[in-house]
Amino acid sequence: MIPYGKQEISQADVDSVVRVLKSDFITQGPQVPLFEQKVANYCGANFGVSTNSATSALHIACLSLDLGKDDWLWTSPNSFVASANCALYCGAKVDFVDIDSKTYNLSVEALEKKLIQAEIENRLPKVLVPVHFAGQSCDMKRIHFLGRKYGFRIIEDASHAIGGKYLDKLIGGCQYSDITIFSFHPVKIVTTAEGGLAVTNNSVLAERMQLLRSHGVTRDSDLMTKPPEGDWYYQQVDLGFNYRMTDLQAALGVSQMEKVDAFIAKRHTLSYRYDNLLSDKVIKPYQSLDCYSSLHLYPIQVGIDLDRKNVFNKLRSDGIGVNVHYIPIYTHPYYNKFGFKEEEFPNTKAYYSQAISLPIFAGLDFKMQDQIIHAVNRALSIT
Repeated sequence: MIPYGKQEISQADVDSVVRVLKSDFITQGPQVPLFEQKVANYCGANFGVSTNSATSALHIACLSLDLGKDDWLWTSPNSFVASANCALYCGAKVDFVDIDSKTYNLSVEALEKKLIQAEIENRLPKVLVPVHFAGQSCDMKRIHFLGRKYGFRIIEDASHAIGGKYLDKLIGGCQYSDITIFSFHPVKIVTTAEGGLAVTNNSVLAERMQLLRSHGVTRDSDLMTKPPEGDWYYQQVDLGFNYRMTDLQAALGVSQMEKVDAFIAKRHTLSYRYDNLLSDKVIKPYQSLDCYSSLHLYPIQVGIDLDRKNVFNKLRSDGIGVNVHYIPIYTHPYYNKFGFKEEEFPNTKAYYSQAISLPIFAGLDFKMQDQIIHAVNRALSIT
């Protein structure tokens, strides 16, 4: 079975982790701040705060912006549930903005329309989480403009998008947001096995997230309520969590970041071959001229005249590990109780009904890709 995504681990990666295993530090040591700085420098941000997952990073990012009870967080319904769950963890409420029918990202037109109505109803969001689906940036300049106009803060969910660009600048520089979140799960562009990271240009937000990811405990005397009693002394000054990344994970991340641009270049080569060799019966993913996608996913649309489930099953039976990204969040049983109506999100519903993600990862060779393309074209011809 050819998976839809897979990590690419080199001997250099293995050696990096082994060196840490043989060192004095395997949990919290020098590799963690090195990885944080490496990612921040790469993106052009001032601060990086690593966590044990992107979900954890989303949670503490929301808390650092004081999202809480009776506040609203808006996000895209075309995402994994973590993009919305982070609000519920904070006691806040969630709403969704329909996606653009071309990019599958949050629609700025739908956002503006919803904001106008929300202002009348006094239910404007405190935080917006635009999701850079499949590695292509949302239209952040326009979203930022609306944020200034309507007073909401912005967390970019760039779990798919490290190494991608928007308006010729790397995603993560936070020119148009307060915080950007990356994921380093094995199917993402680079991996730390499990792990996430928040980047920001705001020192106050960085300090708050650093505190929250480590139990709310500090050894910084400037944050304490009284002078330390000795070198052993620490205080819990906030209610935090154990969301820390280990030195083992960070060492793998440091090594992987050396190859991020090469990984994405390979994905672009694979995407170009898909674009040119797949049947015209499928709708291929649109790429905005404002963006350079990291191409975490290659989502096709099989068309309304074809049975998506049939095509999916035929590809799986041919050894092609296709997947679907994503089941709209508002359709999950847990979210049913909030009363969302499918007709509020027509583009999301239409996209989901026809979506299939084809395999794309740095280790996918042309022979395997030709096998995928042949299987897709054959499945479409007999469906």
